[in-house]
Amino acid sequence: MATFLVLLGPPGVGKGTQAEVLSHTIKLAHISSGDLFRENFKNHTELGTLAKSYMDRGQLVPDDVTINMIRERLKREDCRAGAILDGFPRTPAQADALCPMLSEFGGEVNIVPYITAAENIIIERLSGRWTCRAQGHIYNIKSNQPKVSGICDVDGSELYQRDDDKAETVKTRIGVYFEQTMPLVDYYRKKGKLVEINGAQDVAQVTKDLLAAINKK
Repeated sequence: MATFLVLLGPPGVGKGTQAEVLSHTIKLAHISSGDLFRENFKNHTELGTLAKSYMDRGQLVPDDVTINMIRERLKREDCRAGAILDGFPRTPAQADALCPMLSEFGGEVNIVPYITAAENIIIERLSGRWTCRAQGHIYNIKSNQPKVSGICDVDGSELYQRDDDKAETVKTRIGVYFEQTMPLVDYYRKKGKLVEINGAQDVAQVTKDLLAAINKK
């Protein structure tokens, strides 16, 4: 039976980093909804073009379009054993739509790790984050500095701070996240799928706690 994880956590809590580590450790594909949209846009797929048509009009992309993108992604060979879903679902309605789709691939949502941290810690992490212009590699002025200030170690491109990582916008991002996501947290808690993980710890300890929670399931 295929195994599916839904990874939740506010921006800046280290969710993306943990998703990549888990993917390599437990051998499940990491499906980031953001990356999936960018891939479909770049390749001018039918679903990507359809999604972009809504976004260009300032409208939300319908759930069925996103679900179909995920369905197409899950058909690939690397998802045969399951996947780690990152960024979808975002609402209880999307979670309801996800269930029958996962059953098509012989699985269900087995566990929902919810990585949390205090608001001040998240603000500190995000406001110190810098991104490379070429491929989006991420650095932090406190925890992950580049070898040469302002330059990406991997591709040598310039590092810049995204507008939504600037301190004045971080609080708004966090507020929006919790407002939109708490119903989903409650949804999975009631189903007995949710496991809270302390994201204020160092990366290795968070990974250890995540693996312990997954192995219990």
